[in-house]
This record gives sequence, structure tokens and C-alpha cells, in this order.
Amino acid sequence: MKHIKVLGHGLALFAVVLIQIPAALIALVGVVLSFILGMVFLFPPSIRLIRSVARLDRRLILRWTGIKIEEPYHPPPPPPVRQRDGWYRDGRTLYRKPTMPAFNARLNWFLRDPSTWREIVWLLIDPWTRAVLAAGPTLLIGYGVYQTWQGNLWGLALPVAAIVVAPWALRIYGFYAMGMLGPTASTQLIGQVRHLNQVRVEAVDAQAAELRRIERDLHDGAQARMVAVGMTIGAAEQLIASDPEAAKALLAKARESSATALAELRQLVRGIHPPVLAERGLGDAIRALALDSPLKVEVSVDLDERPESPVESAVYFAVAELLANASRHATKVSIDISRRGRALRVTVADDGSGGAVIHPGGGLSGIERRLATFDGVLALTSPPGGPTVATLELPFALSAQEPEIRSAGWRGALVAICWTLCWIPLIPQGIVTGFMLAFGAPTKSWFLALYMPEPLQWPTVFAMITLGATMLAGGIVLSASVAREEAIDC
Repeated sequence: MKHIKVLGHGLALFAVVLIQIPAALIALVGVVLSFILGMVFLFPPSIRLIRSVARLDRRLILRWTGIKIEEPYHPPPPPPVRQRDGWYRDGRTLYRKPTMPAFNARLNWFLRDPSTWREIVWLLIDPWTRAVLAAGPTLLIGYGVYQTWQGNLWGLALPVAAIVVAPWALRIYGFYAMGMLGPTASTQLIGQVRHLNQVRVEAVDAQAAELRRIERDLHDGAQARMVAVGMTIGAAEQLIASDPEAAKALLAKARESSATALAELRQLVRGIHPPVLAERGLGDAIRALALDSPLKVEVSVDLDERPESPVESAVYFAVAELLANASRHATKVSIDISRRGRALRVTVADDGSGGAVIHPGGGLSGIERRLATFDGVLALTSPPGGPTVATLELPFALSAQEPEIRSAGWRGALVAICWTLCWIPLIPQGIVTGFMLAFGAPTKSWFLALYMPEPLQWPTVFAMITLGATMLAGGIVLSASVAREEAIDC
């Protein structure tokens, strides 16, 4: 039954060609007219049409193959900003209205985005690839039935082979689409830079808010008590000669107030950076939190090194917030601190009633913001009825266990092979041979499909185009993977 569903999904993907081909014709006409006749106003809607088809394909591939393809587009340009004199500037040109500056910015956005041109290439070669990988197994079943009807018993093997191969073919099509429609290394880098800029702004805002809180606590707490201590000592000085007993009472009161102020200062310092965290490290600081908690808390620590001080502080206060939340509805909590490669992972599980949700402005949202400064994430699982499991992971909080210098290895060699050889099956053995078959060219030359028996000529052409397109997409995916790993290692 599963294989039959896969065949149906392949046919459904192939049916998208009925939308894809008309959209491709309209979009390509718009692109050609934009460059040949200068009708640039046709270019943005043409690219939007292509992107709509690509988004549809991404959704269908995710639904039927489980392969998620992120959108590769650069962030859109911001809207034009009116200057003080009421004009809008675009380069050296001034405009009364924002229409032209917005259009020019959007046009440049489309033109300079590499995904625009990759999707145009995808739109040209995808129907061929889709016909082989998505609908190919079903067509092979039909061809096998036809050959069996003609008396060729070897045709019985074709439906069996098609059913076995169908899931693999559909998954290969998904990876091919990922290479053509997914983000490149440069796009991912741009997204990471944008994320880091946003995190930096949030971190600066959080730091400013923390400084204001400290200033307010000092002003309203310790500072007020120290002023009161000074006034009490001044009053005692005036009473020493006339009423020594009253002066002693005032001095005793001043001593109590100074002790209270010192305790408040210690509490404030503990809220900034607990001394046990600085002296003993993250594991012992979490154990100290567990001892102070009214809950039954089990702590497991498996770390062979200390993270950086800011990372320790962020994780400490995140765990403190999770323990405070658990104290309202749970009786038992387990905390596990371990490393996963270079990542620091902390898992906090409680036996509460569940139903925890991350609300904007809430404590869990604050944990997310705190961890985002270090590119960390909070994963929360809290079904109704419990248990609640919160996992904190900071990807590069620890040093590499075994520093090594490595080359791209087999993937680098495979990238070179894909980029070098993909053009042979794609263009001469595929597209060119297809035109020769379509228009009846008599020269066989070195085109493989022309030497095949007539029933196998067109399948050979489709197979060559699919092989070339898959190698091209594989080269793109592997290149991005190698570049990303090299950037991480650096």
C-alpha cells in the first residue's frame, strides 16, 4: 500500500507540470521582453510567478517526501524613506512619490538574487526531470504491461522493478529539488548575519534593561539604607554626651541596618553573577540551586570542561527560571547537563501537569532571548497532563574535543565530479538528443539514445536529462554543505 501511495504522489507531482508549463511560458516571455525590449515592468511579476510555482513545489515535496526545502531568497528591501524635504532619494535621483524608488529597489532585489536565475533554469529542466523521477515508475509499469501484452515476458519484470524503485525515485527528486530550489551557502550566510544583527539588538536592549534594574535596586534598596545609616550615626553623635544609652541604641540600629544593606548587596550581586558560579562552575551552581529549591531535584552533570563565563551565566539563570516555573505545579525535577560534540545541552524535566506555552514577554520567552545571544535554542515539550521537558542547547559553547585539520574529503571529490560531468548527460546526451529525435535528424554521431532501439530512445533521453540535472543539483547541495562545514570549523 505504501508503494502504491508513492506512485500516486509521483503522478500528482507530475500533474503540477500542467501548471508549471503555462506559468513557465508566461514568465519566460516576460523575462525575455524585459531584456530585449526594455519592458522592465514585466520582470518583477514574471519572477513572482516563478516563485509562486516554486513555493507550490516546495510544499508538495515536503508533504509527499518529507524533505523540507527552505526558501533561498535574500531579504526584501525596506520601503523608501521620505527625507526631511519631502522627497524620496534613489541614488542621485529625487522623486516626489515612493513608487519609483520602491520599484527600482525591488527590481534590483530580483536581479541580484542568485535564486532568481536558478529558478529560471529549474523551470526549464524540471518538467523533464519530473517526468522521469516522479512519473517514471508509473510509466514504466504501463510500458511493462504493454510489452507483456505484445508477448514479451520480460515485461513482467518492469512493474515489479518500478514499484520497488518508486520511493527511491521520488526521494531523489526531492533532493534534486532541494539543490535547485534550496538556499545556497551565501544565502544561508546572509540569513545568519541578519539573525545575529537581530540578536545583537535584543542583547543590547536586555543589557540596558538589566543595568536600569540594578540602578533601581541600588537606589531603592542599599542606597536608601546607607543614607539611613548615616543619619542614624549622626543622631548618635549628637546624643553621646547627653544620653549615652540612646546613642548606643541608635548605633545598634545602625549596625543592623548596615548588615541588612550588606545582605541586599550580596543578593544583588548574586542576581548579577552568583559567586558559586564563578568559583565552582556551572555544575555546582546548578546543584546549589537544587538544594535551595523546595522540590526534589536530581542533577546529573557530565562536563569535562567549563564553558565561557557568559554562557555559564545564561544557562544558570535559564535553569533558575525553569525551576521557579516548576515549583508552581511539580514535585520532582530532573536536570541533565551534558555535551553533544561542541554543543552544551541541558534538559530539565518535571512531573507537573504540563500545558506550558511560550508566550511573548513571559519567562520562557526571556529564556529564548537569553540563549539566542549565543545562537542557542529552547525546545519545549509540555503535553496536557505532563510531563514537561525543556531542552536548552547552545551549539558552540564548548571547544572541539579533538582539534583537527581536514579537507573536504569524498564530498569535495564528488562535488568536482558533479560539476565537471553533469553537462555531458544534461546537454548533449539529453537536451540536444531530444531535439534531434523531435526533428528527425539523421546523424547519430556520439548521441547514445540514437543507437538504442526505437522504444527506448525517448526514455534514454529523459534518463540522461534526469542524470545531468541530479548531478547539477547534487553539486550545488554538496558545495553548500562543504562550505558550511568549513565556515563552522573556522
